[in-house]
Amino acid sequence: MATPIEQLGQDAIAAKGWLGAHKWFILRRLSQVAIIALFSIGPIGGVWVLKGNLAGSWVLDTVPLVEPFVFLQMLAAGMFGFLTTTLIGVAIVVAFYALVGGRIYCAWVCPVNIITDAAAWVRRRLGISQSAKISPQTRYWMLAAVLVLALLTGQLAYELVNPVAVVHRGLIFGMGAGFWGMVAGIFLFDLLVARHGWCSHVCPMGAMYSLIGAPAALKVTSPNRAKCDDCMECFEVCPEPKILPAALKQGMKRGLPALVDSSLCTRCGRCIDICSKDVFAFGVGGVLLSGRAHEEGARKGASGEKVESLKKAS
Repeated sequence: MATPIEQLGQDAIAAKGWLGAHKWFILRRLSQVAIIALFSIGPIGGVWVLKGNLAGSWVLDTVPLVEPFVFLQMLAAGMFGFLTTTLIGVAIVVAFYALVGGRIYCAWVCPVNIITDAAAWVRRRLGISQSAKISPQTRYWMLAAVLVLALLTGQLAYELVNPVAVVHRGLIFGMGAGFWGMVAGIFLFDLLVARHGWCSHVCPMGAMYSLIGAPAALKVTSPNRAKCDDCMECFEVCPEPKILPAALKQGMKRGLPALVDSSLCTRCGRCIDICSKDVFAFGVGGVLLSGRAHEEGARKGASGEKVESLKKAS
């Protein structure tokens, strides 16, 4: 039976304490704020730890980082005059996100995630259940459209309105009308139009990172799925809820935990935080990294019947 919205997360707090039930949420926010701060202390205090912006930057004036989505637009626009450092910067970023999971960018780096998380929280508190039916495949069509736009214009035209770029520039260089307009637009879209609308259905950057991170080693596992009581809380807070049923239903293989194996997973840790039973944990190659899931996960499995309601809801 699904947990009432007003009681969402209360069992996890009772079982693990407030900090234990918000551990990954807190770490994500610290990561996002720290990245913004590292970009900001250069213009403000002259200490250039990260110089540039999320599209392209230097770490300590030594290591180049180039955003792959911007690089793809450069290629589509016919901008082939880039330096070797650009290729190195792209390779570093792609290698990192291919290893840890591309859409970890969406949950741990992207500043727009803070806006969409806030909209989802308000949406739950107001009891707004209506949501426009937007295909999750829309994000891939958006990715293709952005590249076609760059091809036709010969410019990085999308970057002028890319919410990630607009919000990040506003946070570092000043919050003008464009910044507040973008924040309001994204927030209201997710609040009133579509649940998890921008990040989970529309954003072309999310689409690209899902492709990059398909082979990632870091996964969310479900070692204690035998304890799942169908409270549906993980399904309620997951920004990509359709990815959960398969992991909860699949049987144990070679004694290893079942995996949330979809490249759409943002590794946000919400399912880990909110579960009072420690059904979920982070893992690499079946080796658990977090939570009390070590206790029984490697020994016990579940029939999979408990998650039938999740499958139907998705």
